Amino acid sequence: MKGKNVILIGMPGCGKSTVGVVLAKILGCRFLDSDLLIQEQEDRLLSEIIGQEGIEGFEEIENRVNAGINVKKTVIATGGSVVYGKEAMEHLKSIGAVVYIKLPYEEIKHRLGDLTKRGVAIRKGQTLRELYDERQPLYEKYADIIADEEGRSISEMALYVRDKVIEYFDARKCGGENA
Repeated sequence: MKGKNVILIGMPGCGKSTVGVVLAKILGCRFLDSDLLIQEQEDRLLSEIIGQEGIEGFEEIENRVNAGINVKKTVIATGGSVVYGKEAMEHLKSIGAVVYIKLPYEEIKHRLGDLTKRGVAIRKGQTLRELYDERQPLYEKYADIIADEEGRSISEMALYVRDKVIEYFDARKCGGENA
């Protein structure tokens, strides 16, 4: 795993950042939240970017920023809409293992509060359920590893992802298929 990155994708509220911080500590890696990187580079909150640029404008910025991440030995927590950016996802897959943190819709709905305050890229009139159903196939398409979070604590999830990532990189090193 030396020098490798772990990229976490999934719905807002699934715990990418929380699990990512703990995972980075366990692996002895750095941690990068790409939403914070976007805010830093744009000098605006995600909700401000969405409000000023619209969903499409935000997704273009998100795609550009994520496609430009150049790190090693880092756990990267991405925004939930990163999977709409083809260039970003191709780049992220080329620099590490992409892990989909999967959580059932009902739990996502329970965890999320006001979507506008979180800076969630949701189209006008679209329900959270529709957004969830739209993104599920994209998360699965890009994932090297699918990690089902249901019933696991944060630390249990971080250890589970660690084990899956180690298996994944070991299998690739030996010429095998994804773990």
